[in-house]
Amino acid sequence: MENFVEVLLTYKGLIVFVWLLLLFVLERTFPASALTKNSEGVEKYFPVRVWRNICLWFCNLLLSPLVVIPLTIWATTHLVGWRPAVLSGGIGIILDVILLDCFIYWWHRLNHEIPFLWRFHEIHHLDMNLDTTSALRFHFGEVILSAIMRVLVIVLFDIPLVSVIIFETILLVGTIFHHSNLRLDQRLEKALSMVIVTPSIHWVHHHALRSDTDSNYGSVFSFWDRVFSSKSLARRTLNMKIGVEGATDKSLPQLFLRPFVKRKD
Repeated sequence: MENFVEVLLTYKGLIVFVWLLLLFVLERTFPASALTKNSEGVEKYFPVRVWRNICLWFCNLLLSPLVVIPLTIWATTHLVGWRPAVLSGGIGIILDVILLDCFIYWWHRLNHEIPFLWRFHEIHHLDMNLDTTSALRFHFGEVILSAIMRVLVIVLFDIPLVSVIIFETILLVGTIFHHSNLRLDQRLEKALSMVIVTPSIHWVHHHALRSDTDSNYGSVFSFWDRVFSSKSLARRTLNMKIGVEGATDKSLPQLFLRPFVKRKD
């Protein structure tokens, strides 16, 4: 079992890394919005914000084998055990993916509606530009809280480890895609947006206008926002202001400490 898990995690890591690298290059070759420039007006592939996002990601990569993976494995070995045989195999995996994505929708929504959770999730939204690296930018506190909450869902709904890893792979691929600055054909993106979350949908979620920030919570499938009436009526514009309304991005040490610092905003 241990070797099987290692193989699955290796494939997951390889798929996500290749996808990230591919979109990172493509979004800088075919950008939808102008790339970040320095004071001399020169485009930079690795501006300060990108390095900041990568550092936050690296922190969570270190945290994963220490907290996230052990919690997930523990959960999948302590299942309630109610799952009938008909929910095994491909049908079960499809249903698990839909169920886990519904959970992520509501967890994401709660991160916006509960002040304590927002203190951690805000770190993701403080990014004032969007590209593939924005999908990596999460506070370690949010990662830990998410892992703990996911344990409950896995145990109660009898979700096997294979389904969890497959969903995580789909989730990471989708998250990198809908944060990306890749220029897409409008007809293609419109068609995709009927089923999955695309940049045109998720960029509105990162609009520095709180009413838009508190909408479009979907991660993989776009229909949850239509089902639960949280879809924004706003349309993405390439010059829309990204970030948190009334706040600016912070230095890396400030981002680590911000959720724990008492403040007025």
